Amino acid sequence: MIDFAKLDYLKVGNKKQKRAFQILYQYEIFEKLQEYSPVLAGTIPIAIDIEESDLDIICEVKDQLEFKSFLNQTFSEFDLNIETLVINETKSVVCNLIIEEFPIEIFGQNRPATQQNAYLHMLAEHKILTEKGEEFKQKIIDLKKKGIKTEPAFGMLLNLKNPYEDLLNFLK
Repeated sequence: MIDFAKLDYLKVGNKKQKRAFQILYQYEIFEKLQEYSPVLAGTIPIAIDIEESDLDIICEVKDQLEFKSFLNQTFSEFDLNIETLVINETKSVVCNLIIEEFPIEIFGQNRPATQQNAYLHMLAEHKILTEKGEEFKQKIIDLKKKGIKTEPAFGMLLNLKNPYEDLLNFLK
């Protein structure tokens, strides 16, 4: 089983995963975010990414204003877009930037990163992909290439009524 809380698995992954590791390491992204317990989530860790997929870094953030200030100072060399949104009734900070060829989204909520939906969805999707095999994985990638988001793509293939909630049931 892959420990997604650590980045080591990227070093032995596919070409894009190896490149993602290089960027994250070279720019010390996780070291800079260390105080916020960052975890990489999304499609790149589970190899269902498409060309325009971003690196999703989720963080535990107690003070949103302080986090926004920290992001502005720490990543000032990049063109940042920082917003505060309410997602699933939870105040969230979303910061988008681009480092070399990678769009990166840094996402912060006041809950441990490993308890946030992005991480839990990724674990569920990884479990499903492992069980269903390569053909299923390719169908997910094909749907994503047609513009369908990840969770709805899983929902379509698995006949889930509400994929954002129903995916979490696969972890039980």
